[in-house]
Amino acid sequence: MAKSKNHTNHNQNKKAHRNGIKKPKSHRHPSLKGVDPKFLRNQRFAKRGTFLLKTKEQAAAKAAAAKTA
Repeated sequence: MAKSKNHTNHNQNKKAHRNGIKKPKSHRHPSLKGVDPKFLRNQRFAKRGTFLLKTKEQAAAKAAAAKTA
């Protein structure tokens, strides 16, 4: 009895290139699913703090510009 074929790569390259081999899409913000909840909670507070700091700085800059003008 003849041995049977175990593997072939015939036509696979052509099939792969018919629609083009595309890079995986990179997302703007990766999912935080499965991330440590303690870290996420702290991150939320940190983001809020930096946002408040930025708004205060912008308000101070506006006030300084208004004084000089």
